Amino acid sequence: MSWIKTIELEESEGKLKKIYQRAKGPNGKVDNIMLAHSLRPHSMEGHMSLYKNVLHHANNELPKWYLETIGVYVSLLNQCHYCIEHHYAGLKRLLENDGHAEKINKALVEGDLESEFSGAELSGLQYAKALTVAPASVTEEIIQDCREQGFDDGKILEINQVTAYFNYANRTVLGLGVTLKNETLGLSPT
Repeated sequence: MSWIKTIELEESEGKLKKIYQRAKGPNGKVDNIMLAHSLRPHSMEGHMSLYKNVLHHANNELPKWYLETIGVYVSLLNQCHYCIEHHYAGLKRLLENDGHAEKINKALVEGDLESEFSGAELSGLQYAKALTVAPASVTEEIIQDCREQGFDDGKILEINQVTAYFNYANRTVLGLGVTLKNETLGLSPT
C-alpha cells in the first residue's frame, strides 16, 4: 500500500498497536496514510493529532464541509488522488446532498470557483490556492481580503491550518506512494 515497508494492524504490538487503536476508523481499519508511518509511530501520533485538531476539533468555527472542501481543493492542486478520493467522500457524507457535492467538485476540478462560491468562502479558497501553489506570493492583502469578505482572524487561521495540513498529507502520500488499495473512503478516525 506504499513504497516502503509497513506494519499491519494485525502484526502490531506495543506502542504501535495502541496508536493504531486510536487511529482506526469506524470500520475497524487503519487508513493507508497512517500505515505508512508504522515504522515511526511517533510521527503517526503527530500526524493524527494535527489531522484531528485542524479538521475535526469542536472549537473550529468553520463548517466541516467547508474545511473538507479546502482539503479536496488543495489535494486537486497537488494532484493527490488518494486525498481527493478520501475527502470528497467525506464531503459528500457531511453535505448529505450528492448533487450539491458534485457541483462543488466540478467547480474545484474546473477551477471555476465562482460558479459555486462567493464572498468569504471564495476568498478563503483563493487564499488556500495561493498558499498551496505559490506560498511566497501570499501577501497581507490576501488576508485583508478574507477579512473584508467576512472571515475573522480565527477563521483565517483555520483555513491556513487546513491548507497546510493537506499540503503535508499530500506530500506524505505522494512521496511514499500510498495507494487506495483496501481503503474505505470518507470515514474519519473516532
